[in-house]
Amino acid sequence: MDKFDPIELELFKNIFISISEEMGAVLGRTALSPNIKERKDFSCSLFNHKGETFAQGSHIPVHLGAMSLSVQASVQSLDFHEGDLVILNDPYRGGTHLPDITCISPLFVGGKLSFFVANRAHHSDIGGMTPGSMPLASEIYQEGLIIPPLKLIEKGKLKSDLLHLILANVRTPEEREGDLLAQVAANNKGLQRLKEVIQKHGLRKVLRYGSYIQDYTEKILRDTLEQIPDGSYMFEDFMDDDGIRPNPVKISILLTIAKDEAIVDFGGSSPQVEGGINANLAVTTSAVLYVFRSLIEEDIPFNTGLFRPLTIKAPQGSVVNANSPAATAGGNVETSQRIVDVLLGCLAQAVPERIPAASSGTMNNVAFGGFDPQRNEPFAYYETIGGGMGASATTPGLDGVHTHMTNSLNTPLEALENYLPILIRRYAFRQRSGGQGRHRGGDGIIREYEFTVPTQITIMSERRRFSPYGLQGGSQGKKGKNILIRRKTKTRLKSKANIKAKPGDILLIETPGGGGYGQNT
Repeated sequence: MDKFDPIELELFKNIFISISEEMGAVLGRTALSPNIKERKDFSCSLFNHKGETFAQGSHIPVHLGAMSLSVQASVQSLDFHEGDLVILNDPYRGGTHLPDITCISPLFVGGKLSFFVANRAHHSDIGGMTPGSMPLASEIYQEGLIIPPLKLIEKGKLKSDLLHLILANVRTPEEREGDLLAQVAANNKGLQRLKEVIQKHGLRKVLRYGSYIQDYTEKILRDTLEQIPDGSYMFEDFMDDDGIRPNPVKISILLTIAKDEAIVDFGGSSPQVEGGINANLAVTTSAVLYVFRSLIEEDIPFNTGLFRPLTIKAPQGSVVNANSPAATAGGNVETSQRIVDVLLGCLAQAVPERIPAASSGTMNNVAFGGFDPQRNEPFAYYETIGGGMGASATTPGLDGVHTHMTNSLNTPLEALENYLPILIRRYAFRQRSGGQGRHRGGDGIIREYEFTVPTQITIMSERRRFSPYGLQGGSQGKKGKNILIRRKTKTRLKSKANIKAKPGDILLIETPGGGGYGQNT
C-alpha cells in the first residue's frame, strides 16, 4: 500500500460519503412512494471506472454489497457515453430481486470514463403475479418485469419508449415514474458533487484517494481477521420453508480463518428450491460482507476493499447461488438474513464475547394491493416490519428495530392511512417476546392492518417455525405469528402466504423477538 496523508484520507473519506448521503437525501425527498419517501428503502454509492465501490451512504446493507456487481455487469454489456443512465433489476446480472431497480450514471473527465454513481431503490410494484411483486412464485418470470442493463437515458436524451414499456407492466405507473425520475435526480446530484470535488482537488488526487480508501479498508479488515483465532468453525440453521413446499431449507457454513484471510464455504447448504427464497451470488456476497464489516470497530467506509481478504464458496445451483430462472423475491430479504445468522453462529465459536445472539432473522415482508374506489385508481404497497434485536455480552437487545440486512425506517401510520385504503388498528411492542438471559433479547412488534376494500396480500416472512437462537446459555426469542381475523374468527397463516382480504378483515403480524445472551445469575 502506497503512503498517504492520513488527514487527507479522512477528508476524502468524508467527502465521498457525504456525496452518497446527499444523493440519498435527494432520492428520499423527491420520490412519490411511501416505501422510498418514508421507509428510505434505497441506497447510493460511488464507483471507480471498473465498477468497484469506494464509498457508500449509510443505507441498506443488502443493496450496498451487491450494487458493484450490477455496475460491473453493465460495463461488460454496454458502451457508456457521457449523459447516459443505465437501469437494471435482473438478479442474474448483479441485481438483488426484481423490485430493486438500479440506476447507474458514468462520469467522464477529459473524455475518459473515470467514475460511476449509482443508486438502488425498492419499487412497490414491478408487475408479476401479485401486487407488490413479492409473490409465492416458482420462477422469476412470475415475479415481475425483468430489466437487463438498458439505457433509460442515452447521451442526455430520455428514451421514452423504454420508460413507457416499463410503466405498461406495473400496477401503479404514475408512482413508478415518479420514483424512477427521483433516482435520476439522485444520480445527477452525485455527478454534480463529484465534478466539484474533481475541479477543486484534481482528477489524479481524487482517483488516488479513492484507491487508498479501498486499500485502507482491506488493511483494517485483515488486521481484524488476525485477531480471530485460526481454525475452522461450522454452524447451520434452517429457513421455515420456500413458500411452495413445507420442507425446511438448510443454510450451512464452514468458516475457516487463516491469519488475515477467511474462507466462507456454503457447501452444506440446500440445493436451490422451487419457491422464491433463492439467493443469487450478489445477495450472498452482500450478507457475508456485512458480517465482516460489522466486526470492524473502526469507522471505515463500506467498499470493495472488504472483498479482498475473503473467499466465498457458494455452489452453483444452491439456495445461496441459484441458477436462472429460479424465483428470487425472498432470497434478497429472507435468505440474506439467515446467512447472517449462520455466519454469526460460526464466529460466536471463535470470538464468543464479540458476537450477539440471533436477532429476529426476518424482514417480515407484507405486500398488498387492489383498487381504491375513492381515488379511482389501483394501489400497491410493500413494507418490512422490525423485530427484536439479539442481546450481546454487554447489552440487552433493542426492541422493535430493523436489524442486519435491512436498515429501512418505520412507515408512519399517518402516511400509510393517507396513501392507502387501510386502517392500522394496533402498532405496539410484543411484550416478553425476547429471549431470557443475563441480557434479554429485544421484543418484537405487533402490527394490525384492517383492509377497507378487497385486497390481495402476500406475506413473505421467516422465524415462524425456527426460533432465533440464544447464545452462551441465553434462551431463544419467540417465533413470529401471522394471523388473519375475519368476523372474529382467527386463522393462523404460514410464514409465506397469499390471501385475498375482504373489507373488514384484519391481518395481525407478530414479529419474532431476539435471542437472549448468557445465563441468568
